[in-house]
Amino acid sequence: MKIKQLSLRIRIFLSMIFLVLLASVLIATVTIFQYKEQTDEYNIGRLARKEASVKSAINYWLNSGNTFPLESKYLQYIFKDKIYEIANIENLEINIYALDGKLAKSSHSGFVKSDAPTILSDTILKEIESAYNHHLVQTTVVKNISLQSSYTYLTDAKFKPIGILNLQYAQDNSAQDKDLEEFLMRLAFVYLLMFALAILLAYFISSYITRNLKAITIKMRQTKLNKRNEKIILKNPSGEIFTLVNAYNSMVDELEESAVKLAQGEREQAWREMAKQVAHEIKNPLTPMRLTVQSFQRKFNPEDPQIQNKVNEFSKTLIQQIDTMSSIASAFSNFAKMPTQNREELNVVEVVKHALDIFTEDYINFFPEKDCVKAKLDKTQLIRIVTNLVKNATQALAEIEVKKIEVTVSETENEVVIKVADNGQGILEEDKAKVFEPKFTTKSSGMGLGLPMVKNIVETYGGTITLTSKLNKGTVFEIILPKK
Repeated sequence: MKIKQLSLRIRIFLSMIFLVLLASVLIATVTIFQYKEQTDEYNIGRLARKEASVKSAINYWLNSGNTFPLESKYLQYIFKDKIYEIANIENLEINIYALDGKLAKSSHSGFVKSDAPTILSDTILKEIESAYNHHLVQTTVVKNISLQSSYTYLTDAKFKPIGILNLQYAQDNSAQDKDLEEFLMRLAFVYLLMFALAILLAYFISSYITRNLKAITIKMRQTKLNKRNEKIILKNPSGEIFTLVNAYNSMVDELEESAVKLAQGEREQAWREMAKQVAHEIKNPLTPMRLTVQSFQRKFNPEDPQIQNKVNEFSKTLIQQIDTMSSIASAFSNFAKMPTQNREELNVVEVVKHALDIFTEDYINFFPEKDCVKAKLDKTQLIRIVTNLVKNATQALAEIEVKKIEVTVSETENEVVIKVADNGQGILEEDKAKVFEPKFTTKSSGMGLGLPMVKNIVETYGGTITLTSKLNKGTVFEIILPKK
């Protein structure tokens, strides 16, 4: 997973842990570097002090106890015994070289060979000569031991060089290394404790920072156009969160205003469409009624022996058209009003069978999964659902020779499933999304209100209605209703 894909809470948590680890590494590095610098300064200072002490002892010996001439060729005699005494006091190896670089006298004794060269290289001689204080310090590692060698001139009373003094000082940093190791162990323990505390602190801080964001996220997910959305109220939010909350609350206000305007516009549009449909449907029976009245008015003759038959025929025509207008008014009334529910526990299988009894077609078959399927539904509305779907199916089979309609009832743990299938011509793909719209119909007669009314009833129960259709094979309507 990429870093950018991690949640803000995880990124804050990891960042704080990384900072603690980085701080511990940096402090450990600086500590080691500081210890090394202090050790080097200590060794350099100690060598300088020993060198000053040795030179002081040598100068005292040259000016007070020596009996040989202060010349380079007499160096081995001048320091014949004194060099051992000074070396023992200072606890280091002392070597005296002639000005040409040859070893004149050394305090080293024993069977182990000295690490000091018997002849100084030309490079060392030139560096001693070119140094402003004629002093040279070299550090070498011999057998894993750091060895410091200092070179400086030995001078007479007139500061004339008579030889070269070499001090061999083996650095013993074991005490400093042990101190450093102990310090790093303590530091590691402290940082281990700090790391554990940092994990807890990072967890709570990241949770605190993202808590308000999570609350905002939940509210935003619950935001819908078709319901009243609650505003976000947070106690003591930070500046950024406060700005975000204000933006969300403003959006909720604007969304509510837009929803009201949209609903109002949809209602107005729906009423306009309904008014057009009602006017169109009413005009159909009014036209023959007008023509009938006009014809009767022209042909009315009280003395006509057939006047009674004509009056009866005229009345029958008017009554038929009035009945048509009445059915139109009832259909629109039934669709317009929200179905009122009178829920009762009933056997869905029996109710569906009762609804199918009004149909006389012998090609309608009923296949319940079991004899009893209990659910709390409105009996009248359930009958209306079944009769509308079966009536639609029979009308879809008008041009089919071998007709077949199957009605099935089954159940799941919490739902009732009703299916109405026919082997009609099917529904075109572009018409599937329109079949539940008011006044849409593919038949030559009817007002296109049956399926919208069924959908209205089903959705009132919190159920669903879906259709599956294939051209020249048939259509299946599936209704799923909750049992309670």
